[in-house]
Amino acid sequence: MFVVNKAGKIVWQYGQAGVAGNGTNELDTPVAAIQLPNGNYLITDQANNRVIEVNKAKKIVWSYGNDKLLKDPNSAELLKNGHILIADENNNRVIEITRKGNIVWKYSGTIQAAAFASRLPNGNTLITDSGNSRILEVNKSKGIVFKYFTNMSAGSNTAPLPSNAVMLKNKNIMIADQFNHRVFEINSAGKIVWHYGKINTPGNGKNMLNAPYTAFVIGDYTGQTMPQM
Repeated sequence: MFVVNKAGKIVWQYGQAGVAGNGTNELDTPVAAIQLPNGNYLITDQANNRVIEVNKAKKIVWSYGNDKLLKDPNSAELLKNGHILIADENNNRVIEITRKGNIVWKYSGTIQAAAFASRLPNGNTLITDSGNSRILEVNKSKGIVFKYFTNMSAGSNTAPLPSNAVMLKNKNIMIADQFNHRVFEINSAGKIVWHYGKINTPGNGKNMLNAPYTAFVIGDYTGQTMPQM
């Protein structure tokens, strides 16, 4: 995991290129990293089944997970209450834990491969239910208040495995629809209002993508951890 400046120069790095491990300054398949308000980095270290917080001196100051607690976690977010929200992908659940590692909220049972999760300003949770090709918004009582299937568009891959969905300031949702090779934005009625990529067509030419994994609007941190500015 590394940070680059606008000139493309690496200015900070944790982990060694080509070296997989769980020792000092080692990672194994890091899939997500965000900077926290305190300047530290929250890293989802997938193949090590853990989420770690690393300071700028490259010291792990907090860690959660092992082979029994998590199974291929895919995202982690620091919540305003200090808890951590984790998409525990292959345990097919989303959990909210305290810093001591106690689970205080969990959503499971109806999802398959939780690829991403974020807490919305209204207290609901937006979940990318990848294995079911859908995006869910669930409330604190675990009721589904909104759902959208990404494989219902004409020409869609039957199992596109969407990997990321975030709610924007305008209340629309931005979705990375991985194996439909597209990124698109939907409104609250589920209508596509913007898109990039040709559905189910991989490529690197104009208006083409190849398995996009995440998509965000720069400067829009709705439902996400606000970094140090």
